Amino acid sequence: MKYDDIYTEAPAHADTLAHLGPLAPLAGKWYGEDGVDTHPEAEGPVAEPYHETWTFEVIDAQNNGPQVFYGLRYHVYITKPGELNAFHDQVGYLLWEPETKKIYMTLAIPRGQIAMAEGTAEPGAKTITLRAERGNLVNGICSNPFLEEAFKTKSWEIQFRFNPDGTFDYEQVTVLEIPGVGEFEHTDTNHMTMIEAPRPNPAMIMEGMLNRNPQ
Repeated sequence: MKYDDIYTEAPAHADTLAHLGPLAPLAGKWYGEDGVDTHPEAEGPVAEPYHETWTFEVIDAQNNGPQVFYGLRYHVYITKPGELNAFHDQVGYLLWEPETKKIYMTLAIPRGQIAMAEGTAEPGAKTITLRAERGNLVNGICSNPFLEEAFKTKSWEIQFRFNPDGTFDYEQVTVLEIPGVGEFEHTDTNHMTMIEAPRPNPAMIMEGMLNRNPQ
């Protein structure tokens, strides 16, 4: 998309919750205990159960000049059943651009890897599919030297499916290239239930305060 003016900020709404488009069903805190992680081990693929919490916090609208994003800051915390220590920890943002219907999901994990997946969806969509590919400058993947050598990530795809009862399911497939093995599909799936409703973003809270206390 071409912009004649790349400096002037476009107007944005204060109420992010009302402008999240297809991301709206994700806002809030979620818990799931039906997770299954299939990953590589020396003896072959291993499928392990897991429990997890996803927290999606509503953020203020973000501008890149004329570009406007509405989005969520998220944290994923995964444990094995009966344990407290993290099996997987992940942070990032989910961003919706109404002008283009594009969604971006960033990922950062404390094993030295970052990624950004991209997809397109309409408001009210029942599924969202996002994908990143190694070597792509727009929706790419970057890993530390060990992961790049031993478990090279070629692609990452995640799909969210929103259910009529207000829950959601997700499935993600990460394609790895492993020495002596070749390509391996590392998969994760779970069913998530909301345990805490979302809070308004700071700009919306401030607007509400100003409306109640006009100067």
